[in-house]
Amino acid sequence: MKQLSLLCALVTSLVSPLAFAQAIPVEKLDKIVAVVDEDVILQSELDRAVSNILAQAQNAGQLPPRDVIEKQVLDRLILSRVQVERATSTGIQVGDVEIDQAVGRIAAQNQMTLDQLRLSLERDGFSFEEFRKTMRDELTVQRFRQRYVQSRVQVTDTEIDILLASDSLKTGEVRLQHILVGVPDGSRPDQVQAGREKAERVVREVSAGLSFEQAAIKYSEGQQALEGGDLGWRRYEEVPTAFSDLVAGMKKGDVSQPIRGPNGFHIIRVADQREDNSAKAIREYRASHIVIQPSELMTEDQAIARINKLRDQAIAGSDFAELARKHSQDDNTANLGGDLDWFVAGEYGQRVTQVVESLKNGEISEPFRTELGWHILRRDDMRERDRTEEYQRAQAREAIMRRKGEEEFDNFLRQIRAEAYIENRLAG
Repeated sequence: MKQLSLLCALVTSLVSPLAFAQAIPVEKLDKIVAVVDEDVILQSELDRAVSNILAQAQNAGQLPPRDVIEKQVLDRLILSRVQVERATSTGIQVGDVEIDQAVGRIAAQNQMTLDQLRLSLERDGFSFEEFRKTMRDELTVQRFRQRYVQSRVQVTDTEIDILLASDSLKTGEVRLQHILVGVPDGSRPDQVQAGREKAERVVREVSAGLSFEQAAIKYSEGQQALEGGDLGWRRYEEVPTAFSDLVAGMKKGDVSQPIRGPNGFHIIRVADQREDNSAKAIREYRASHIVIQPSELMTEDQAIARINKLRDQAIAGSDFAELARKHSQDDNTANLGGDLDWFVAGEYGQRVTQVVESLKNGEISEPFRTELGWHILRRDDMRERDRTEEYQRAQAREAIMRRKGEEEFDNFLRQIRAEAYIENRLAG
């Protein structure tokens, strides 16, 4: 059976490296290391999270002292708890069926049955129920972010035109690493200067031989600090506007000087670059769906039961379009018999893309959840078309949405963290 470290690596597409932090059987009263609104974080949770980080970072070279890692880990746990609390207070809920589906995907990724996954977790000291609870929190945060970005970020045709016409537009993708030396909102000039001097000192240490990964773990206050500041691959037009022009002129291995931003000083390293070899003949799908939306008058369980009943009727031979007209609660497609027309991957979100790509023509999906509600989807057809211009516009739209979404949500996270009651007892 694979070791836990391998299992952790396989679930990171859905669950963060700290997702196992809460998976601790508490047999005695733990010390409280932080209070977040009406919730607490226990010493045992922090210890497990730190141990998990250390296990995954065994090959990362020399790591900072444990107290430095503990501070970074606790900051992330606090931020996660703040988001879950805010999401729950705004009515976001993740049902058991969604958790079952997510657990099933993780088991499949690891080439395990559910029983094998359970045994593997329990053998390594993880409670399966606590694992599910942590996944619920992770999915709650994902939906919270998705809802906020969709409600606040719009991309206009003019923005797309400007990006595509830009002489400075650089094609291809870049993998970035990032260190944030934070400066509090409303800082005094001496605090800003202290932040600048600290950031300059970090750059000197990196130039003298300290790896960027170790520097990020030791000094960064960014959300990716514990991953060595890795921001992952992104298209150049997705790079945050605060340092997009700078990155466009950097080469692989370059490290920037500190860049002043609204929340502190940023240090950027170009870890890698690659050309855009994306095919311009893109795949399109045609599909139909039926949506049932939970509401004050319909609980989550009732919505699940209803969508399952509709699926059973469709599988038994009832006309899918007629079922959609009578029962679907998607106002945009119900009168069309649920027809979504032709669309490209990603146009209706990641979850719809995952489902439609997994189906054969004529096949009806199992019920699945999106922000809109509970869906069943029938894939009607698939084709490939040469849509170079449309492809470029779709890529530009996605890039602008991602960049603006990151900037908006990062600002929102700072706001809700400032509004939350947080008592960090680790130092004491």
